[in-house]
This record gives sequence, C-alpha cells and structure tokens, in this order.
Amino acid sequence: MERKRAAMELDGAIGGDDDSEEATDLFRVIGRQARLLRERAGLTQRELGDRLGYSEDLVRSLERGRRTPQPDFLDAADDLLEAGGLLRATKEDVARAKARARVKHPAWFKDYAKLERQAVEVHEYGSHVVPGLLQTEAHARALFSMRKPLLDEATIEQRMAARLARQELLTRWPAPIVTCIIEEAVLRRPIGGAAVHKAQLEQLIDLGQLRSLELQVMPTERDEHAGMGGPFILLTPKGRPQVAYLEVQNISRLITDPDEVRILAARYGSIRAQALTPSESLTVIKELLREA
Repeated sequence: MERKRAAMELDGAIGGDDDSEEATDLFRVIGRQARLLRERAGLTQRELGDRLGYSEDLVRSLERGRRTPQPDFLDAADDLLEAGGLLRATKEDVARAKARARVKHPAWFKDYAKLERQAVEVHEYGSHVVPGLLQTEAHARALFSMRKPLLDEATIEQRMAARLARQELLTRWPAPIVTCIIEEAVLRRPIGGAAVHKAQLEQLIDLGQLRSLELQVMPTERDEHAGMGGPFILLTPKGRPQVAYLEVQNISRLITDPDEVRILAARYGSIRAQALTPSESLTVIKELLREA
C-alpha cells in the first residue's frame, strides 16, 4: 500500500505539466486577472485596447492566456485599471516562465528535473564529476564537448542552458536544504584545462559558503567507503515522499520504491559521516586551488 501511495503521489508531481504547460497556466491566470480588472473598470476589450494602443484581438488573446503578456502591457494595464501593482508584479514570473519554457532537458531527464524544481531537500554524492548544480558554464561545456559519441553544437548549447537554469535552485527563496559530497579525485581532475579547473574550484569555494549548501569532500585516503556502488541523488519534493535518482553511462533511473530509497538514504548518511566536514572540505578545496 505504501509503495502504491508513493507512486500515485509521484505521478501527481511529474505527470503531464511540463515547462510550456506551466507557462501557459500562468498566462491564463494573468489573463483572468486582467479581464476581471477590465470588467471592474467597465471597459470592453476594444476600449481597453484603444486606450493602451493594442488591438482588440490582442487583448482578447491575452485574457485567454494565448499570448505572452509583455512587460509594457502589464505596466500600462496596471496603471489604467488601477490594479495597485497586481499586474506589474507578475513581470518577473512571466520572464521566469518564458525562460523555463525555452529550457529543453533530454527526455530521460525531464521527470527528475520537474521534481528538482519542487525540491525542499537535495542530497547528491558525486563520484565521477562535479554535481551539475555546482558546475561553472565552462566546466559544463567541457563535459558536454567530450561526450562520446560526440554531441552537435546545438545540443551542447541546449544541454548547457538547461543545466545552468537548474542552478536557480541554489539562490531561490525559501532556500531548499542542499548537501553535496564530492570525491577528492574529482576535484583533482583538470576538466577543460587549467583555467577552467581553477574557475571551477573557485566557484565551489564560493558556493561552499552559502548557508543553504553543505559541501563535503570524500578524501581519497579513506580505507572504508560506503559509496563504492556509484553516484546518486536523494530528492524530496515539497509535500511528497523522498525519491532517488541514478544516472550512469547514459542510463537513468528515478527510484520511488520506499525500501530502495531508504537504503540509499542510509548509505548517504554513512558517506557523509566518512567524508570531511564542510569546513575541512573548504580548506582542502582551497589547497587544491593553490596547487592548480
């Protein structure tokens, strides 16, 4: 019963509402607000359009959520309809929705990406690469460029944009709890060359000082290691049960079975206990930067 319930809750979190649909839903809400404000002011769609310098058809499309509301329209309509900032305040949400709609994740990664945007907790163990949430643009480009078989330039740019867009998770408010454990060997490998490597280490030092992020290094010298099975991510979407995500050799798997997730969560706890503390880890990364 618990497994069935977890699966049903997860289906509700990832089923059907991709980025373009989320943007459309937002535009419909804004359109309904604009219509109610217009009707309260006693104006027809044509009259509103005439006063704002827009066609009646455009106003109609905006109110139905069929067109993206532009900043100039939102500002002008807010003033004319005396909305008190209600429409103007949506400009950032519209811009964010448009940006997300442009981001295209690979099909096999979309379900995880949707859950990650809803996350209140993310815990990642990286055994081969710096976690995507922490990568610089140049580091990400180097990783995508060395993929075999080779990716074309358009795909590389698309994947980079999608990866960098995910990093909004680290700076949004309220901030989710994020912990990352990275193998020391990963931090010693100069992916992309010396300059790219140094910039990546510098970014890790900066990110490691965020209050919402705990960054730990697993030293190579450890003679016991609970993470020899490979990298994984634990993720808790808001109001949903914790899930896990595995990705290796272009094969990905989203794990929702409570028993499997519990085992990985216990394993992650052991890895954290074996790794250096966050302050010790920052010291090591700074030493690696001096050596680079």
